[in-house]
Amino acid sequence: MTTATDRVQLDRRVPPLGGFNLTYLGIELKRKLRNRRTLIFTIAFPVVMFVIIGARLNDEPLTRTPLAAGGPSVASYIMVSMAMYGAMMSATQTGASVAIERAQGWSRQLRLTPLNPLVNVVIKMIAGMLLGLLAVIATYIAGAISGVSLSPAQWIVTGLTAWILASAVFTTLGLMVGYMVPGENAAQITSLVIVLLSFLGGLFYPLSSMPDFMQTIAKFTPVYGISQIARAPLTGDAFDIWSLVNAVVWLAIFVAGTAYFFRRDTKRV
Repeated sequence: MTTATDRVQLDRRVPPLGGFNLTYLGIELKRKLRNRRTLIFTIAFPVVMFVIIGARLNDEPLTRTPLAAGGPSVASYIMVSMAMYGAMMSATQTGASVAIERAQGWSRQLRLTPLNPLVNVVIKMIAGMLLGLLAVIATYIAGAISGVSLSPAQWIVTGLTAWILASAVFTTLGLMVGYMVPGENAAQITSLVIVLLSFLGGLFYPLSSMPDFMQTIAKFTPVYGISQIARAPLTGDAFDIWSLVNAVVWLAIFVAGTAYFFRRDTKRV
């Protein structure tokens, strides 16, 4: 004989892939695209900053290789940096959306459905990464229109590195803050953190132009490793292995922090 408890358990049976589906992913992406503030800071701002600062430096060689011989320009350096900044801002906004949903009680509603809470986080991460990809593409289009000239390999490698590494590391940072800080405060905190880390990590200018003690601090920021790896194809120098270690360690720290605050949050239900 089937009891009421058995029927509830059948109704809450977890679907394949924990409930992951493209419909929900599409809804999350549309929500982000309808948010004008998000679009301004993740897509429009990097493009505008590149046009104002970088486009006029397209005739300045970045390395000793002349521009006529295929050497990159200073504009290309700034283009990669701005694209990475857009991907970082998009990634951290994922955490802000999580914090708002927690404050509104939407997260609690989702836990009453068969959707796995971890799958919900993964869907938000993918949506954030897709928006970050739009930021990278928009910035690179602006660079190409302004006259930035790179080899096909440089275009692809710098773009993919700036997008994937920045999205992976800073999505986990945004989620950690989102589960740690209540309400809309997460958006202000993450935006402030990104700007601060960008300056300390040398995202907007070469580290060689900074004082020695600032260069030392920069090497311990999560921005440093990603930016060094992303811009390595432009300078022709092999990136230091410690740049990769830096990115991996910070990713591990943010993942561990996200897992801790996520478990703490789910215990409240």
